[in-house]
Amino acid sequence: MDIDAWLSDTRALIEHWIEEDMPQTAIDQGSVEDAMRYSVLAGGKRLRPQLVLASAVYLGQPMENFRDAALAVEYLHTYSLIHDDLPAMDNDDWRRGHLTAHKVYGEAMAILAGDALLTEAFAKLAHPDWMDRFNPSRVLLAVRRVALAAGRQGLIEGQVKDLAAEGRQLELEQLEEIHRKKTGALIVACVQLPSVMVGDAQAEARLTEFGKHFGLAFQIVDDILNEIGDAQVMGKATGTDRALGKATYPAILGMEASRALAEHHRALAKAALETGARSGILRSLIDFAVDRQW
Repeated sequence: MDIDAWLSDTRALIEHWIEEDMPQTAIDQGSVEDAMRYSVLAGGKRLRPQLVLASAVYLGQPMENFRDAALAVEYLHTYSLIHDDLPAMDNDDWRRGHLTAHKVYGEAMAILAGDALLTEAFAKLAHPDWMDRFNPSRVLLAVRRVALAAGRQGLIEGQVKDLAAEGRQLELEQLEEIHRKKTGALIVACVQLPSVMVGDAQAEARLTEFGKHFGLAFQIVDDILNEIGDAQVMGKATGTDRALGKATYPAILGMEASRALAEHHRALAKAALETGARSGILRSLIDFAVDRQW
């Protein structure tokens, strides 16, 4: 399949959904709604909602059935970026080629916009329409999965450990534990969501294993690109991990061994899925994650 065309088409679809969903009228400049729109519509790969949609295709489900799930994970991801960029965290000025939210709206409004996106994500996941489409007990389980992935046992714990690791020398296992939580937990939830909703336990097990290796491969490449990527292509500064004394795969393993480890996780992600047409998009997405330049 033409993965570039699929990525382009689904990115346009997701952005259309965001435009439909985000408040557009009677928005005061500098308001929390303005800051939310600015942050969500500032571009980006839309990879996490694409993982939701690709997993729906894997299950033979219509992508449109998972519109609100796709929006929810993109809102969650954007909230995490807003907070990650704050001076108290990574202190970044640029994200997706635009000034970060706190540089445009101030720290207080950036925090509130992130909080609003976080809570809006769960409003999407708990929408009454889900109850008509799927078994309510499955919807409740899906909401819990995302909450655990985003909360103190997932993304938050990963961020706490990442901050605590600055300036320290970590073992590879410690670094992987950080990124299984900070990056990987939400990615796993993205690929799990459709199978949890429909109640396909066998597919869920395969997708979970795929998501674990996808998340690690994605983060390894992120670390590599922070060292050698083109800042203009990536839309954010490079070399920031080194400047902050962050533990990264290149810092621990070197560049070539890091690339080899990303390839290893690519292979394991693909091995988790059956061969055949229905897994084609997911397989192409792990290739994109490893081969990307931004």
